[in-house]
Amino acid sequence: MTKQDLVAAMAANAGLTKKSAADALEALLAIITGSLQKGEKVTLTGFGTFQISARAARMGVNPRNPSQKVQIPAMNLPTFKAGKSLKDAVR
Repeated sequence: MTKQDLVAAMAANAGLTKKSAADALEALLAIITGSLQKGEKVTLTGFGTFQISARAARMGVNPRNPSQKVQIPAMNLPTFKAGKSLKDAVR
């Protein structure tokens, strides 16, 4: 499902225009992104939790030259943990 498919499905299910559904989706994504940038956890009860996970710096291997070691820097990554209701629905 693409973003446009999701907008169309939201518009059909909620009785909205595609424009208002697209605006609502963009607002939701902006709020989740902004909260994660601040280091906050976003929990949607029954769906799941978005949070930031810290990945430590590590040594990697250059795939083109396996004898060459590459330093991979530490970084923060967004993660998603599915909620129980979502897991049960998918099973």
